[in-house]
Amino acid sequence: MKARILLRQLDIPFERVTVDLFTGETRTPEHFGRNPDGRVPVLELDDGQTIPESGAILEYLGDGTEYLPADRLARARVLQWMFFEQNRIEPELAYARFLKLSGRADQIPEVYESRTQRGGDALAALERGLSDGREFVAGGYSIADIALYAYVHCATDAGADLAQHDAIVSWIGRVESTPRFENDLEPLPAHALKRPV
Repeated sequence: MKARILLRQLDIPFERVTVDLFTGETRTPEHFGRNPDGRVPVLELDDGQTIPESGAILEYLGDGTEYLPADRLARARVLQWMFFEQNRIEPELAYARFLKLSGRADQIPEVYESRTQRGGDALAALERGLSDGREFVAGGYSIADIALYAYVHCATDAGADLAQHDAIVSWIGRVESTPRFENDLEPLPAHALKRPV
């Protein structure tokens, strides 16, 4: 989703190819050739080279554009929030969201509760980062906002209460009102849901 948001905002045509995480399709030799870790997303360039990992894709696409500042300190601020997203938001809120939406939270409730609590702590940190009157996390709309938006905007799916975070709710609205923005998040596929025993 992160890469698609930026591709649309940069008006770069692309073809979306879905690789199913839940059927082993990411564990094939073909996909390992795209990303040795076997994860998604992977951006395949016109010459066949590939860039795995959403942060690397955003940095590659954003370089030289208004979405990634040239100034060293401003760029460091963008990277600060991107690293925060990968270290605090994705492992906590994204995982809790998956457990909840897939019906697995009840199988490991202590893990789900821990991830939800730590995800709430991460949201509190983001709220503090936005509470100084900044419209966007690094001062101006950037790839950091795109990276954070992906899992923060749907944090309620993970059990988080966004209503407690006025600055985050306002920030989500500002991200969604940027030019050519499109939220194309899809639900989990039916075969990813826990089957009743």
